[in-house]
Amino acid sequence: MIGPVLYRAPRSARGEEDTMARLIEPDPAMGRAPHKKHATERDSEMTYSLETSHKDSSPASPQSHHGMRPLIRWFIASATLNLPQAAGPVAFSLLALSLTGQTSGGAAMILAMTIAQVIGVIPITRFGARFSAVKFLRALVALRSMALAAMALGAWTRVSFETLVVLAALAGMVNGAAHGYVRAVLNHLVTSSRLPRALGIAATLNEMTYVLAPVLASVLGGISPVFALCVIAALGTLPALLIPDASARPLAHSTSKDGRIFTPSIALWLLCAMAGGATVASIEIGAVALALTFDHAPAHAVLFTIPLCVASVAGGIWVSISNKPSSRMLVLAQLALMTTGSLLAALEISLLVTVLGTILIGCVIAPLSTHYSLSLDALAPAHRKAEVFALQRTANAAGIILASALLTFTPVSSALTTITTIVALTTLWMAVGVIRKRRRIA
Repeated sequence: MIGPVLYRAPRSARGEEDTMARLIEPDPAMGRAPHKKHATERDSEMTYSLETSHKDSSPASPQSHHGMRPLIRWFIASATLNLPQAAGPVAFSLLALSLTGQTSGGAAMILAMTIAQVIGVIPITRFGARFSAVKFLRALVALRSMALAAMALGAWTRVSFETLVVLAALAGMVNGAAHGYVRAVLNHLVTSSRLPRALGIAATLNEMTYVLAPVLASVLGGISPVFALCVIAALGTLPALLIPDASARPLAHSTSKDGRIFTPSIALWLLCAMAGGATVASIEIGAVALALTFDHAPAHAVLFTIPLCVASVAGGIWVSISNKPSSRMLVLAQLALMTTGSLLAALEISLLVTVLGTILIGCVIAPLSTHYSLSLDALAPAHRKAEVFALQRTANAAGIILASALLTFTPVSSALTTITTIVALTTLWMAVGVIRKRRRIA
């Protein structure tokens, strides 16, 4: 989840088909500069509005991609892209247990994957800018699947555990860049007015992946950890097979000043993504410790993770139905809800209050991540959108690393308190930007 599909009860099967058709139908103005709403932020104020100084560069949906099929393929590719990461904690722990007799080796593999993703995201994404986005994405997915298959082969032949960790890092190195290119392809499949709904559906499917993948890994791992890893490697190739070829050519590079991506405006949204990732990870990773805090068995960690997942799914459905960007005040309110939820979990007042905190966190995961994606889309230069989307994913991963480190070296209450402070400061930064923007308009 560190982001299962029916979002609106149709009056008829025909109504459902029409709804999806409207989602992917290109605007009549496509082919010329469309009139769209955008997000922009002045670097000096770091605020959000519905106008942008960057002209929208999302190309028109190609005529060859009319119909529902390309978008459905994209949804499946987007959801299955995260399958190795979602199944990894369980699959790697079972693999390490069979090889070393300890499950801690699985955590080492996941840590290697995540750190490699952070290190590799910028150079890999920039290197791929000279190629077709879809072709380069397929190459990245193929590389990841080969690394996972090599891990399975290495475990079967009993190679050193250090070698398996290196292979896990190789598999994880491409995750951030791959996500960036998958998200960039979506701009070629739907118009900007339909992006919120598409991203809401994708967020909900992603949640389903993170719920079902560990179950799949557990079932297959009970048969054989090596077999489970082979299946995960095979399923991990689905994005390469299903991603529609919507972007035929790489975009030309720009040498203008507007080509920068490390601006305070973009940094604000990346910081929000990192804070959100840390908050969600603190609940997921610290669920067992929270259960023990309230004198429950470790298996009762699901009392926190299930409400988090259900609330996240509900948030994704809400985004899909509303299909509109959030206002500045709504985003601020959602960040405040996440801060409140994290605070309730950190206080450890009672089991019920802590569960309520996880629900508050979960219900805003999808709306916030969708808003971040839309804002970064509007702010990113045309030829560097994939890189900015990849950075969003990597910022989320950095939050997971932070939460993991805090929970490893400090008590769960201290870790949750620290993360709550980070989210609160992020919310305060956003509030200052909103206030300054309102005063400037007044």
